[in-house]
Amino acid sequence: MGRLEQRVALITGSGSGIGRAAAIMFAKEGAKVAVVDLDLLAAQETARRITSGGGQAVAIRCDVSDAQDVESAVKQAVEHYGKMDILFNNAGVVLPKYLEAVEEAEWDHLFDVNVKGCFLFVKYSLAHIRATKGTILNMGSMTGLAGQRKNPVYSATKGAVIALTRSLAVDLAPEGVRVNAICPAGVLTPLLENWFSQQANPDEFRRGQDLSHLLGRTATPDEIASVAVFLASDEASFITGQAIPVEGGATLGYGVGPKAEWYED
Repeated sequence: MGRLEQRVALITGSGSGIGRAAAIMFAKEGAKVAVVDLDLLAAQETARRITSGGGQAVAIRCDVSDAQDVESAVKQAVEHYGKMDILFNNAGVVLPKYLEAVEEAEWDHLFDVNVKGCFLFVKYSLAHIRATKGTILNMGSMTGLAGQRKNPVYSATKGAVIALTRSLAVDLAPEGVRVNAICPAGVLTPLLENWFSQQANPDEFRRGQDLSHLLGRTATPDEIASVAVFLASDEASFITGQAIPVEGGATLGYGVGPKAEWYED
């Protein structure tokens, strides 16, 4: 029996990267998964991979920054499966720029997706999570704990997510609901690969990214997803209000020398 047997998980941003890896891994552990993404085709592909392996999944399109979309996505997931046990707020966007180059609209967009998106999904899911004494996972970041060169706005959003996580944990602990954040460093997602391709010397930049972690390499999406499975399972039944670094030792020596100035999840 899987660690998430018969539980229902809604995972945002699960059309690719960490979200897709988590959706597939959750399903392998027995969860029924609502695959939520702005890109419906990508969500459907994740759901197809799950169902082709014998799991259960439904694809739902949603703009996490839009309240009506979020309310509708939660309603669809609960109507489809009858309940919700796990909410994983994974969707996010990045903006690798120095602060003076950031436009107000870009600032607003990052906060709308990375922070407001978490707020909206918790708001509309909470009654269902309370009913099952479930758990909430939020995607934080190493940059929300330690900061990062040329990434101040993204770091600010992730710091907000971590603070929101801790405060929610305080409010919801008496009701048996756990709330935690996962804080990765570099992760080999399609978005990161695309970033590498935009550099003047992609191979050198990739090597710098690897060396920004003390373990000498960048994480795979599965390595982050496995932490999400653990935190969502009964194995983590006494863990709440925590921002869990999953960063290969990056924060112990991060920002030293000509290492990668960006990227994370």
